[in-house]
Amino acid sequence: MKNILVIGSTGQIGSELTCELRKRYGGSHVVAGYIAGAEPTGHLLEDGPSAVADVTDGKMLSDVVTKYNIDTIYNLAALLSVVAERKPLLAWHVGIDGLLNILEVARQHQCAVFTPSSIGSFGSNTPKEHTPQDTIQHPRTIYGVTKVTTELLSDYYFHKYGVDTRSVRFPGIISYVTPPGGGTTDYAVDIFYSAVKGEPFVCPLREGTRMDMMYMPDALHAAIGLMEADPSRLVHRNGFNVTSMSFAPEDIFAAIKKHKPQFEMTYEVDPLKQLIADSWPDSLDDTCARQEWDWEPLFNMEQMVADMLSHLEQKLNHGG
Repeated sequence: MKNILVIGSTGQIGSELTCELRKRYGGSHVVAGYIAGAEPTGHLLEDGPSAVADVTDGKMLSDVVTKYNIDTIYNLAALLSVVAERKPLLAWHVGIDGLLNILEVARQHQCAVFTPSSIGSFGSNTPKEHTPQDTIQHPRTIYGVTKVTTELLSDYYFHKYGVDTRSVRFPGIISYVTPPGGGTTDYAVDIFYSAVKGEPFVCPLREGTRMDMMYMPDALHAAIGLMEADPSRLVHRNGFNVTSMSFAPEDIFAAIKKHKPQFEMTYEVDPLKQLIADSWPDSLDDTCARQEWDWEPLFNMEQMVADMLSHLEQKLNHGG
């Protein structure tokens, strides 16, 4: 049985990933790692062990791995894209200095490591349509620079030391559980809250800005599926293109409006978010993930919209 440490367990992805891993492997086998000021609460605290696990403190990480006999680390410690642009030194310190600590601990303790990359690892000179798995990665944001470095450093530790590193390039993640904060694709979550509340939505990106997106259940499915994959089949490891849908603001608005006919949307472009979004792909080619570890998404846009609205209505209107 695996013993897993989730670093960043109280974040948007980490909170749901920790719960899903506990369902699969048992609560006692999944440690919710967190930093001071972001302590787990509720089921996250009650259903399994938790520990302070700050990626900037290598000794602390080593102690946690030793105490809980960890063999697999899901590293979700990172600043989101917009926040990273405002705090570039912190973005590097957490994303890269922190990753180096994790990889060293993994090397010493023979742990497997999952550290997600992002569509932000691409740049404006990358092919935007059906972006290939192997293509130019020349981002102009510190967020993107750290993601490319994440991929290269993870590959280095695999080839140099045999550390079992794996990652996917996540698109925008849409979830009804934990609200995001500081991401370029956050509008695709915020729009649902406005729709359920009966409020008009002010979109920070201009019409026609297409980006890849993914529903949270598929993000969890991708992360766990890759870590459970047969290593002998993996050619790329860090990081695989994965996607399940690609849309522009007007597309998701139209899909929501089918369920909420009175819903309205206007545009008020945020220059920084637009600049970042324009440098990212419109759509990814995830053929390699499908071939090397049988990746296949479970939700398309229409299915995601219906499920999001249903859960958010319960959450916001009934205290669920």
